[in-house]
Amino acid sequence: MHEKKVTWLELFYDLLFVAAISKATHVLLHVEHGTISAEHLSKFVLIFIPIWWAWVGQTVYNNRFGRDLSLHRVFMILQLFFVLIMTASLNVDFDAYYIPFFVGYIGSRVLTAVQYVITQKVEVGGRRDTARFFGTYFWLGIAISAFSLFFDSWVRYAILYAGIAIDILVPLIGRKHLVKTPVHTAHLLERFALFTLILLGESVISMLSVLQSDELTVSSILFAAMAFVLVIGIWWQYFENVEKNVDKAKRTAGQTIMYGHLFIYLSLSMIAASIQLLFLNQLEYLFMLGFIFGSVLLYFGSVMFVLYAYRFEHLKPKLSVILSLLGLLGALFALDLFITASPHVILGEIMLFFIVFAKATHR
Repeated sequence: MHEKKVTWLELFYDLLFVAAISKATHVLLHVEHGTISAEHLSKFVLIFIPIWWAWVGQTVYNNRFGRDLSLHRVFMILQLFFVLIMTASLNVDFDAYYIPFFVGYIGSRVLTAVQYVITQKVEVGGRRDTARFFGTYFWLGIAISAFSLFFDSWVRYAILYAGIAIDILVPLIGRKHLVKTPVHTAHLLERFALFTLILLGESVISMLSVLQSDELTVSSILFAAMAFVLVIGIWWQYFENVEKNVDKAKRTAGQTIMYGHLFIYLSLSMIAASIQLLFLNQLEYLFMLGFIFGSVLLYFGSVMFVLYAYRFEHLKPKLSVILSLLGLLGALFALDLFITASPHVILGEIMLFFIVFAKATHR
């Protein structure tokens, strides 16, 4: 399989998702009575998933069939326009912004589906079968979501997300077609890693929010310094593994990378929000512990799932290492349950965990 490189247009495409990710993360900063309400937690997920899937849909097409030609560039640029519309409409008040959100998201998905229809006419063999499958069945989810325009209230959203769910399930249902056209693993890992950088950027924004507080104090500087080390720990753990410890020549359908990264991205947004919420100290203590440690546990489980599947066999961490890391995280959580810890201490514990995590999984 020939080497596939990330294009400048793909990098520009990623940049437009920065604002979308920022808006989704901001939903988690709505604190009411010491907690993040179930409504805002669910809206965070419901906003995040279409962003992720719109990006994944075009990214995976580019990985298998994309060529840096004029027609492909036109489709990418048109996608950027619809991404802008979708991003501008992201709001916790779904009703007021439903139509522009629908236009932005569905417009993006339609363009991806059309590319598959065009591609199936010029490809042969297994590649044609793969393009035909997506060019046929992606329309099913799009059509179901389109029916939401004829309804109101919660029914509208149920139909919209039913279509999105079916859209997301299509690659899983058609796995037998995908294995005929394996992904360019190196390129796909690089694309998802670049998007991971966007999520880490949210943590950097959280650090800036701390440093730009009303009064810069020794306490805020120390908190920002620990948050900085935490971000470096996450960067070290993720990127050292992606760069040095995974088999980029592995031929797969790429689904572990695609779906596993949804949970990596969700957890990174939650960790970014946790930094600000810890500093503001507005959350009820037990909720704060559950949210922060739950975010870290979600990251740990999802990143191990993805990287473990692609690591060279001789570099895969032993079960004892995985259990030890889980034990450390659990011990820190239990300690904070029995001894009320300050926000600085909790952040320091998470920082320590990621340093140990990075060290234990890097070889």
